[in-house]
Parts: sequence; structure tokens; C-alpha cells
Amino acid sequence: MKKLITLILVSGFALTGCTDLQRAIRGNDYVDASIASEERTKASSQYQEALKDALTNQNATFPQLSKEVTKDEAEVIIKTTEGDIRMKLFPKLAPLAVENFLTHAKEGYYNGLIFHRVIDGFMVQTGDPNGDGTGGQSIWKDKDASKDSGTGFRNEISPYLYNLRGAVSMANTGQDNTNGSQFFINQNKEDQSSKLSEQVYPKKIIDAYKAGGNPSLDGYHPVFGQVLEGLDVVDKIAQADKNEQDKPSTDIKINTIEIVKDYNFNS
Repeated sequence: MKKLITLILVSGFALTGCTDLQRAIRGNDYVDASIASEERTKASSQYQEALKDALTNQNATFPQLSKEVTKDEAEVIIKTTEGDIRMKLFPKLAPLAVENFLTHAKEGYYNGLIFHRVIDGFMVQTGDPNGDGTGGQSIWKDKDASKDSGTGFRNEISPYLYNLRGAVSMANTGQDNTNGSQFFINQNKEDQSSKLSEQVYPKKIIDAYKAGGNPSLDGYHPVFGQVLEGLDVVDKIAQADKNEQDKPSTDIKINTIEIVKDYNFNS
């Protein structure tokens, strides 16, 4: 598996703000290729600056480590057949993923969908209308501006977000441009801190990984939210009886998703 530092150098859109490229992804028919190239270069440079800040600045902020829902964050409750999961979302750091999720949630896209893959000590996954991990699409489908994407939207990898226990992340093939509608919640409880280097991970994040999570997914699966309440529900889902494909024997469903605090992407 590639090292985290290798992948994140080429996946820096989390810190670019609402750039020309992101505006194009949000629906414009065309953007000049030179603009797209310039934005990617700018994003990589900005990412490196942010990574340096995350690694060296003792006052750097990692929003997953706070239970507060700030003005720049959204809040939702996933109401499942096993109980409620309250989480906050990070639209400033993962704007495409958060707008994708919120739009789907408002339109009822996720209502009635099952947790089709659950692995105790790893994660629980949902968001597929087919119910088997083969389906789902993003709201950005057919709105690509750079003309080089796959079937989904780009990875938004941030040096301030990680696959900690309770982190909500996009499910994809492990490649860029394959994020659709499927997402997962990191459930692993085992201490991961001894596996991590302070040359790659901020000290606060290494400490946070003592509570569990999946650092092997960092750089591949964009984090866009964090569970605030309901990790016991996540654990219960992960421990469900299942078949050889890790699908629960009895369907565990998302009933509805309540938007507690929305976010205005046009502000």
C-alpha cells in the first residue's frame, strides 16, 4: 500500500475553497483545461502549506477532536433500525462530499437503505441503493469539469481529517474520482497509535488514534464527518450476525436522516 504522504500530494482539493474548478464541478458545462491545471497546482501547494501547519503548529485545529458543532459545520442524525447516530460534517474541509451527502439526505435518497457491509473491528458501510456494494451515484455525476474523472467526484484529502474511530468517510475503490453515494463509519476500537510516525501524522491525531480507527485508509477514503453520539449503535451494527459477504442476516436500515444544522454552500 502506498504511503499516506505519496497520495496526499496529488489530492489537495480540501483546502482550495470555492475555486474556479470547484464551481465548474458544481454544474458549469465547461472550464478551460489550463484553469483546471492551474487549480490542481495551486491545491497541491496549499496542501503542503497546510500539512506543514498540521505537523508543526501546536495550535492547529482538528475538528474531529471537538464535540462542538461550529458555525462552519453541519449536523445530522442518522435514524437507523438499531438507534440514532448523531454526527457533524465538515463542509469547509470536504465541500464536495458534504454537499453530496446533505443533498442526498434532503431528497430522501438514503431512506430505507441497508447497511450492506459490516465488519466488527473495522467499519460499517451503507448508502448503496442496490444493497450489495455495487451501486449508488453522486450528485456530481455528469457534472465533471476537468474531463478526466471516473464515475464519481474527486477525493478531498485534508491534513486536518483522519479515519479515526467514529469518522464518517466516503466508500470508493481506493482510487480518485470514484466517490459516489456510499459511505462508512470507522468502528475499530483497537489502539493504532504505535503504528504512526510523527513525521507523517500530527501528535494530536496520533493520540486520538489510541481510541481506535483505521489509519490504513487515510489518503484513500475522504473523511467528511465525525460521530458525536451513537457509537454504541455503530458497535451494535458492526456486531450483527452476517453472511460470508459481511451482509447482516437481518436487514439493518437507515430509516431517515434528520438535518439538525444545515450549511449554505453559496455563502
